[in-house]
Amino acid sequence: MNLSMSRANTNTPQSSKNSFRELQLQIEEFREKRDDLNKKTKEYINKLQNIDVKIEENLALAKDDYKKKRDYWNSKVKNLKDKKNEYKNILDKFTEEKKQILKESRTGKGAKKYVSIKQIDKKIENLERRIEIENLDILEENAMVDKIREIALEKQEFLAEQQNSDFFKIERKIQIVKINLNKIYEQLNKWSNKSQDYHSKMHDIYQKVNELREKKKTLEEELIENKKAADSYHEKFLRVMIKFKKDSKGRRPTYASKKPQAPKSRTYFRNEELEKLKQDKLAVALEKQKSGRKLNLYEARLILENPKK
Repeated sequence: MNLSMSRANTNTPQSSKNSFRELQLQIEEFREKRDDLNKKTKEYINKLQNIDVKIEENLALAKDDYKKKRDYWNSKVKNLKDKKNEYKNILDKFTEEKKQILKESRTGKGAKKYVSIKQIDKKIENLERRIEIENLDILEENAMVDKIREIALEKQEFLAEQQNSDFFKIERKIQIVKINLNKIYEQLNKWSNKSQDYHSKMHDIYQKVNELREKKKTLEEELIENKKAADSYHEKFLRVMIKFKKDSKGRRPTYASKKPQAPKSRTYFRNEELEKLKQDKLAVALEKQKSGRKLNLYEARLILENPKK
């Protein structure tokens, strides 16, 4: 009986010592895990801040550079299209005038019936061919040569007359309008390509921004989970610390806190103020959620941690 009591008395301090040591190990473990998670939290926040900077930079580039340049070339294209339509209307008008002149020349209503240069050239070619292939005497050949000279003179007179004819004038106007239209089409193609180029660059930027926002969303979710884990280890750390302090009463301290403890009354009031501030922030977050406004990370976490709300 006395031997059993002696052994019990011997084991009790040893068991208490082991339990005390386990509490110390748990304190170190929970504090280390909490601090590691808090460090990761800071890394997440830095990454999110960097993403926000990149998003702002890309949006500024798209809005202040690419969009302005695209809109500038779109404006020039629009003005040029208006000019193109104006020239097309003029061309249609001149074409109708030309048709009317030809119609009057064929019906003899004009001052002189229209004869084409091709018809005159054809007569000259036929006479020259006869001289080459027919067996003509000198008088016949000379007569044909004189005829060619006569027709050639008529051609020159006709050309001179045609220069001042309504048909020639309208034909010249039509050619000028066509030349200008071709230049407009070439310019339209160049300016449209420039506008499309800047539009494509802007589209690529917005696509990049969407990818950054998706990455940000994933990081925000990971940050919330990481913060919840850090808070969990912090709660474990506090619970073990309370038990450690309770068990260490009356014992010689074997664990020294690395940070000086604040006075108990000051700590109480500070915690009370923090809790009040937290509840105020929660109320604001719930009001924003109710009205459909966007929540920040802290507000979202407050709501997640208060499911009853």
